[in-house]
Amino acid sequence: MKFFFPDSQDQVDPSFDFITEERDPFRVRQRDEQYAHEVLTEAPFDGILVSKAIVDGQAGSAGKYTVAQRHRLYREGAQRFFRLNHGHTPLKIMGDCGAFSYVAEEYPPYSVDDVIDFYDGCGFHYGIAVDHVIFQYEPTVPRDDERAAEWRRRQEITLELAEQFWQRCKARRVGFTPLGVAQGWSPRSYADAVAALQRIGYRRIALGGMVPLKTHEILACLAGVDDVRAATTQLHLLGISRCEDVPTFTKHGVTSFDSTAPFRQAFKDDRDNYHAPDRNYVALRVPQVDGNAKLKARIRSGEVSQAQALKLERAALSLLRQYDDDKVDVELVVEALADYSAIWDGRSDRSSQYRETLTARPWRDCSCDLCKALGIEIVIFRGAERNKRRGFHNLYVFEQRLRASKEGTPRDQDRD
Repeated sequence: MKFFFPDSQDQVDPSFDFITEERDPFRVRQRDEQYAHEVLTEAPFDGILVSKAIVDGQAGSAGKYTVAQRHRLYREGAQRFFRLNHGHTPLKIMGDCGAFSYVAEEYPPYSVDDVIDFYDGCGFHYGIAVDHVIFQYEPTVPRDDERAAEWRRRQEITLELAEQFWQRCKARRVGFTPLGVAQGWSPRSYADAVAALQRIGYRRIALGGMVPLKTHEILACLAGVDDVRAATTQLHLLGISRCEDVPTFTKHGVTSFDSTAPFRQAFKDDRDNYHAPDRNYVALRVPQVDGNAKLKARIRSGEVSQAQALKLERAALSLLRQYDDDKVDVELVVEALADYSAIWDGRSDRSSQYRETLTARPWRDCSCDLCKALGIEIVIFRGAERNKRRGFHNLYVFEQRLRASKEGTPRDQDRD
């Protein structure tokens, strides 16, 4: 089972000083900052998923890449741009269109040849055909029901574009392996899409639109696809990451998936910020006084003294570091976090959760490069440099859980 991590230009600065919170003023982001596969001794994924929408944007909206970054990616190619050979583990690149970014549009904004130019021009290993997302899951609605008219239209667009994509890839003799996309709203409609894609010639098929589905709904769709799937057809799940279900997914022909969930939970989730092998922990929130919008507003209104806020912030950070050096008791740290939280948050009391994290000290049991290097800094919820590193740690743990779900077997070999 292959895990692809969707790229969104998430890198960390190795020059960042966690005490002074300063960095090298002469750093160049693309040259000096590091990806997860460079920071960690062993890459926590098998490859990177790169979206055309993230790189190029679309009419009316820019992507996340600067003009200079886009030009460099096209000029140097993905292998060199992402420094795939500079890390410790060989990685593959998969490309997609970023259908979520244009889900509200009547029709996908990219032509088939535009997308092929992107994949082949950047030197990707795999390229996913242009698709149009269907988000509904209605297994009891018959295919000819009027409520399914828009779903049918999107499915037909996706299949038409998949056929054009297949034919143009053959005619242009592309250097990547093409994947068709099956969009559906029920087990039967997904099965129909997979059957159509196999008739076109695809033996690698991505299943899209499943992110909102519950696990039993995904499994129902995979069981439906089993009725038509050829033995040589490999499935990719777009946006799905559920380690505990990997053995079951594998039985249904799933050989790869992609997700940002473990990374994003580091700073988007309310509770599950730091992943450990057996459970997840809340990160210790110590926002910068000058970087927290809510606290800045209270300071401007005169409700909170800036000097007092800075004092509480510094006390919390100092006690956290002393605790990691076994110099203070856990209750002193919890009290300091609560005192600071009272002025920047004022609503959420996470003291019991903080006590759990601090008492367990999970970073001391972790063997990843980041936890060994940073200590308690990895569980402090504060700014992009800490939060992204915690996200990279989460990817490391996710990969370990993925291995465990496969009963400790080594990574699968590519079947190309």
